[in-house]
Amino acid sequence: MAAKREYFGSRAAVIMSMAGSAIGLGNIWRFPYIVGEHGGAAFILIYILATVLVSLPVFIAEVTIGRRSRLSAYGAMSALRPGKKTWRFAGILAIFIPLLICSYYSVIGGWSLDFFLRSCTGEFVRSEPDEVTSIFGSFISSSRAPVVMHLLFLGISCFIVGHGVKSGIEKFSKISIPVLFLLILGMAVYSISLPGAGAGVSYLLKPDFSQIDAKSCAYALGQSFYSLSLGMGAIITYGSYINSKEDIVGSSAGTSLADMTFALLAGFAIMPAVFAAGIEPGAGPGLIFQSIPYIFSSIGTELPILSTVISIMFFCSIVVAAMTSCISLVEVGVSFLFEKFNISRKAGCLLLFLLCGGLGVICSLSFGPLSGYTVAGKNIFDIFDWFCSNVLLLALALLVVIFVGFVMKKEDVREEITNGGLNTRNKKIFPFVYFSIKWIAPLAIVAIFITNIIF
Repeated sequence: MAAKREYFGSRAAVIMSMAGSAIGLGNIWRFPYIVGEHGGAAFILIYILATVLVSLPVFIAEVTIGRRSRLSAYGAMSALRPGKKTWRFAGILAIFIPLLICSYYSVIGGWSLDFFLRSCTGEFVRSEPDEVTSIFGSFISSSRAPVVMHLLFLGISCFIVGHGVKSGIEKFSKISIPVLFLLILGMAVYSISLPGAGAGVSYLLKPDFSQIDAKSCAYALGQSFYSLSLGMGAIITYGSYINSKEDIVGSSAGTSLADMTFALLAGFAIMPAVFAAGIEPGAGPGLIFQSIPYIFSSIGTELPILSTVISIMFFCSIVVAAMTSCISLVEVGVSFLFEKFNISRKAGCLLLFLLCGGLGVICSLSFGPLSGYTVAGKNIFDIFDWFCSNVLLLALALLVVIFVGFVMKKEDVREEITNGGLNTRNKKIFPFVYFSIKWIAPLAIVAIFITNIIF
C-alpha cells in the first residue's frame, strides 16, 4: 500500500491543496455573519489570536500524525499506537465526521451552485429588490431543485477526487485557489467603493471590546477550527501525502495565513456592501443568499451589466470555495476505502457519492417536505450541523492534541517538526509548538465545549 501512495509535488502544491481544504464556506459564508453577530473588529482580533496560538498548533499536530503514519485519518493513530482501542475509535470518528459533514455541506454547495447559475442568467438584476429576498426561501423549500443541485455539486467534487492526488486534487487546487483569491479581492474592492460602505469598513477595522464576552471568544476559536478543517480528518489525510523533506511548520503556517487572509477579504467583500444597502450585519446564515442578491438587484436598476458581472464573480467564488473543501472531505473517505478494503479511487468516489448524496437529500428536504421533523426546534440539517460543529469536531481535535502531546514519543514529534533536526528554525520554536499542542490547545478546546453547552 505504501508504495502506491501518491504525494504532493512541491511546497506550493502542499499549501494550495491544504488551503483548498481550509478555505471554503467557513470563510465566505460563515465568517461574515459570525463577525456580524459578535461585534466586528474586536471579534476579528480574537479570531486571529486564536488561530495563531491554538488552531495553528492543532493543525501542525494533525499534519504530524498524517506524515508520521503515512496513512489516512482512519488508520493513522492506531498504527502509531497499536493495540489501543481509544485510537481505533478516534480513527472511526475521523471517517464518520467528514462523511457526515459532506452530506449537508454539499447541500449548501448546491445552493451556491444554483445562485451562480441564476446570476449568469441575470435573474437578480431583472427582479425587483423585494422579490429577490424571497428567492432563497422558495428555493430551499422546494422538493426537487435543491436536491438536484446538491447531487450535481457533490458529483463534480467526486469526479475531481476520482482523478487522484496529483492529477485531481493538486491540479484543481493550483488553479482554483489563485482564481478564488482574485475573485474575492475584486469583490472586496467593488464592495468598498459603494456609497455608504465606509460604515462597513469601520465596523471591520475599529474594535469595540465591549461587544466581547466568553461566548464571543468561544465562537472565535470555534470559527478558527471550522475554517481550518480541524477535527475533520482531512488535514491528517492530506498530511500523509506530504514528503519527508517538507517543512510542515512552514506549510501549516502558510495554509493558516492564506485561510485568515481569505476570511478577512470575504469580510471586506460582504460587510461594506451590507452596510451600503442598510442591511443588519447580524442577519445570520442567510446573509449571503438573501442579502447579497438584494444588493445586486438594487444596483442593477442603474448598472445592470456591471451588477450581473459582479454577481457572477461573487457566486462563482462561493462555488469554488465550497468545492475545494468538499473535495477534501470526500478524499478522507476515498483514502480509507483504498487502504482498508483496496477499493479503487473511482469506485470509492461512486460509493461515497451514493452514501453522502442519500444523506444530503434528507438534509435538503428538511427545509421542505421534512421540515416538520424537528428536535428542540432544529430540523435535520440543523441537527447535523450543530452536532458536527459543537461536539464531533471538538472531540476529534481533543483526541488529536492528546495523542501528539501525551501518547506519541516526544522525539518522534520533534523529528517530524524539525525534519530530523535539519531545520534549525523549527528546532528553536519546537518547545513553544509542543507546549501549545500539549497544554494550551486541550484547555482551549475544553473551554469551547463548556461555553457552547452553557450558552
